[in-house]
Amino acid sequence: MISCTRLRTIGGIALPIIGGMVSQNVVNLVDTAMVGSLGTSALAAVGVGTYATFLATSVVIGLSSGVQTMAARRVGEGRGGEAAVPLNGGLFLALLISLPLMAVAVAFSGDVFALLINDPEVIDQGVDYLDARLLGVLAVGLNFAYRGYWNGLRLAKVYLYTLLVMHLCNIGLNYVLIFGHLGFPALGALGAGIASTAAEYLGFAIYSVLAFRLARGRGFLSRIPRRETLVTMLRLGVPSALREFLFAGSLVVQMWIFGLMGTAEVAVSAVVINLFLVAYLPGLGVGLATLTLVSEALGRNDLADARRWGWEASTVAMIALGALGAVAVFFPNLIMSGFLHDPDTLALAWGPFIVMGLFVAATGVSLTLSHALLGAGAARLVMVLSVAPRWLIALPLTWWLGPYLGLSLTVVWTANFSVGLLQMFLFALYWRGNGWERIKV
Repeated sequence: MISCTRLRTIGGIALPIIGGMVSQNVVNLVDTAMVGSLGTSALAAVGVGTYATFLATSVVIGLSSGVQTMAARRVGEGRGGEAAVPLNGGLFLALLISLPLMAVAVAFSGDVFALLINDPEVIDQGVDYLDARLLGVLAVGLNFAYRGYWNGLRLAKVYLYTLLVMHLCNIGLNYVLIFGHLGFPALGALGAGIASTAAEYLGFAIYSVLAFRLARGRGFLSRIPRRETLVTMLRLGVPSALREFLFAGSLVVQMWIFGLMGTAEVAVSAVVINLFLVAYLPGLGVGLATLTLVSEALGRNDLADARRWGWEASTVAMIALGALGAVAVFFPNLIMSGFLHDPDTLALAWGPFIVMGLFVAATGVSLTLSHALLGAGAARLVMVLSVAPRWLIALPLTWWLGPYLGLSLTVVWTANFSVGLLQMFLFALYWRGNGWERIKV
């Protein structure tokens, strides 16, 4: 039984993180509504450009978990005066990686966009949007390093409040630059890209000011990270970046396979994935909280407490996502009808959506235990367990059951979510063992 004190500790870290993620989803909906008023081509350009941007930024966002793990570990070890040294290393690596990445990505953005879609009008608008977003890759990398530090120091509210300011800036600049208000030219999709990038750099400025106020006593920009610190951060960050990149790639391959089944199957699957990712947020928030708590406990050399945090937090995530899943199971049409309006398509979506509701609680456990293992420093193991089942089992099963055998979309999605159940058991098995207890961070 989880005590109220420990439950409040998990919630105190997780709830601001979840709030920030939910606010991001709201902004995405607002962006989509604004750009959608310009027509289908503009909407498609921004949609494809957003995915391409995610692929580029996935290379640097893995720094966040490395900074968070090391900062929390220093606090647990009683070395709080050095907690910002990993942040210094994260910011340095973000600069080192992002600058050449931005140059290469912008140089080949047109070629990449043409691989993703062949509509000339969409490409024309999309490349401008993508170039504008790619200029913000540096800010994204720096901001994720800061996010890892704030979460590692249990200062997730700093992350939340800064995100809210960034989102308000993004929405305001979208209104001005997309449609041409306050004397600015109407830039359309390009305006949306500029607005998003400007908001990222604003976030970096706010984080930097706050770090000078709140982190100077912990070594912020006054302690040079040692070579071992940078090596450890790369050891933790590179697998996380690869995990994010391959996860995004698997979604693209999955949607391509659904495209072989039919247009309605693509539409239904897109809605199921988007709603699943919304339900995913509480699990991710609890997971990030668990990362901090486990790393702190290991810094104190309290192995029993670290193990307990993993099991207790995964229970919280399972209950939270299970409650969301129950809504999907009992009220599928009520939710799906807000996104799908054709009766035949809505009928096709009923089965996959209920299957998602039944399996989503297992995702909460997987997310929590995977982040518990990240807090222990087992980044490569988490990468393998997160990626291998999707690429080696889920995607081949999707093609075999769907386009090859011609079975129903419900069967295909049941197989996909069953692989998620396998992942849950694998993460639980490794957390039950003791290999992660000996990793040095």
